[in-house]
Amino acid sequence: MIPSAFPAKDEIARLTARMLLEIGAVHFNAREPYIYASGLPGPTYIDCRKLISFPRIRSTLMDFLAVTVMREAGFEAFDNIAGGETAGIPFAAMVAERLALPMTYVRKKPKGYGRNARIEGAMSEGQRVLLVEDLTTDGGSKLSFVDAIRDTGATCGHTAVIFYYGIFPETEKTLGDHGIALHHLCTWHDVLTEAKASAAFDDETLAEVESFLNDPRAWQAARA
Repeated sequence: MIPSAFPAKDEIARLTARMLLEIGAVHFNAREPYIYASGLPGPTYIDCRKLISFPRIRSTLMDFLAVTVMREAGFEAFDNIAGGETAGIPFAAMVAERLALPMTYVRKKPKGYGRNARIEGAMSEGQRVLLVEDLTTDGGSKLSFVDAIRDTGATCGHTAVIFYYGIFPETEKTLGDHGIALHHLCTWHDVLTEAKASAAFDDETLAEVESFLNDPRAWQAARA
């Protein structure tokens, strides 16, 4: 079913943050920071993959994602929904179901045998494709997926994620320079606000996380 009436964007952000906290997808650890793919440390980690195991929450969030895309990009803006391997695949399937559109997925790299394909499913020239993933940090991983989609002759000018870090100012420029608009449900700032309201973590941890979110590069430089 195509969703049509849902809360305002700020309420969607608050509820999404609350759900992520409720299922334990949010991890804060200032004493033993996590190491990100960049090799740099940070006191925050999000595991959106856990959402697939919680039917009520995943269903609500996929409704939120579908309506966010329709509100921000248009109700007839897409012909195909593509998931990025691997975390984006289940979410793309659920969004495609809601929007009554074909679903495909994009491999991180060619299979290495057979057709050596990066696109699985039916994607054709001229189709307008929405790339769905679980999250984005600096936006870099999205570029390869989008390029693979465009190589088919389809267009891809939008990506939708459940969670956007929202702390690295270059992210939206990186995507924008590549002709990609970002749509998301919530950010680390939304999660921190909800974590404070619910006292989900101790005050010392929350203060350290807030310090990181306010100036992540300085926080990382002091601990790299």
